[in-house]
Amino acid sequence: MSTQESDTSGNSTWTTPGKYVEPGSDFVRDTNYIETRITRDGSDGYPVEPGRYRLVVARACPWANRTIIVRRLLGLEDVISMGLCGPTHDADSWTFDLDPGGVDPVLQIPRIKDAYLARFPDYEKGITVPAMVDVPTGQVVTNNFPQITIDFSTEWTEHHRDGAPALYPEHLRAEIDEVNHGVFTEINNGVYRCGFAGSQQSYERAYARLFTHLDTISERLSRQRYLVGDTITEADVRLFTTLARFDPVYHGHFKCNRSKLSEMPVLWAYARDLYQTPGFGDTTDFTQIKQHYYIVHSDINPTGIVPQGPDLSGWNTPHHREELGGRPFGDGTPPPPPPAAEQVSPRDAAPIPSEEQ
Repeated sequence: MSTQESDTSGNSTWTTPGKYVEPGSDFVRDTNYIETRITRDGSDGYPVEPGRYRLVVARACPWANRTIIVRRLLGLEDVISMGLCGPTHDADSWTFDLDPGGVDPVLQIPRIKDAYLARFPDYEKGITVPAMVDVPTGQVVTNNFPQITIDFSTEWTEHHRDGAPALYPEHLRAEIDEVNHGVFTEINNGVYRCGFAGSQQSYERAYARLFTHLDTISERLSRQRYLVGDTITEADVRLFTTLARFDPVYHGHFKCNRSKLSEMPVLWAYARDLYQTPGFGDTTDFTQIKQHYYIVHSDINPTGIVPQGPDLSGWNTPHHREELGGRPFGDGTPPPPPPAAEQVSPRDAAPIPSEEQ
């Protein structure tokens, strides 16, 4: 059994670390997810039902962060509960080490793996977050993260808050899907292809692809405030979670170092615009983000040292993106503050400049 120890500084270290780099090979993401869906008609056996499901996430994970943002923007907090795993894990599973006793208070399990095995005793695929869990049975329903957020928008509409934005409007879906495909293959997954490259050649190919598409997206965003249309959509959520991790993690840890996000003027302003929009910055925990990557990826960072930087003070500075027009929520309204139990601590967020600054 894998065990967790603590060094004298209080950092967690795992005795059974995962392996992320295959020498001599390109990184290839396993996208073999559980494709069961929670739908209005319950065609897969899991109908939309308030209070029935628990969204299990980790703030550190960009794929999970997407679901936290969308759940909050749509006002589903009282409809779908949320379980928070800690920022570090071993080769076996994400754990609920942030909760008293290391056990999720609703599911009563110490590891998300337990929910997977409850449904699939011989489950051999990746144990990932985000995951939707059926609370009555304790069984995982799906970990298909791209579909989870789309279904939040399209299947849970009767439970959206008043003023919820249209994140996946029907008339823009084809364009959103096209943009999302490029962002996923070249940017969201592109940073991992750089960081987990098993050879110099693999790394250089990944590096070129990543920054080529970042430049393409930058050109697109130099003309418009948001990726698709004149309001926030699913596309912006998917790009944001990678940009938020770029300087704290991907630039150094994953060697995506042609330039920092803060050195790419259009993308930096765009990211700050979103960060300052309710639902984005208030779900971003920079401390957990750094802890996850620098501690868990021990084959890349064997010392487990978590860097002190970068300086986060720029995230709340003026971005001037409103000059391009557009309205974040369209005819809707911003979400209210997150519930107290789900708030990111100010020490883990970007500081708000004082009036003197």
